[in-house]
Amino acid sequence: MSLFYFVAGIIHFVKPGFYLPIMPTWIPESLHLPLVYLSGLAESGLGAALLLPALRRWAAWGIIALLIAIFPANVHMWLHDIHPGGAAPPVWFHMVRLPFQAVLILWAFWHTRPEKVAR
Repeated sequence: MSLFYFVAGIIHFVKPGFYLPIMPTWIPESLHLPLVYLSGLAESGLGAALLLPALRRWAAWGIIALLIAIFPANVHMWLHDIHPGGAAPPVWFHMVRLPFQAVLILWAFWHTRPEKVAR
């Protein structure tokens, strides 16, 4: 999970133009690029923090909060038929992508559990 979020966050810096079209229009355009970078920083930082046992639970809660925060962008992309990267996804793509956010939240929630105490 750590690698997944770390790499996803880095992509925000390498290809910010991929994320800009999915920014909801109710967010001022002047904030779009800074928010893409901020979400990338959060993803990478939280992904790295998952590797540290002392921070793992907090990082997992942070990922849950981040997934909830970016959900409106995913809905915006679906409602306005936005295709980052240019190619139109298959019709079923958004029907899988939106519920998959719940799977990602559950995956992060699994990491919020306290570590088992060795006996």
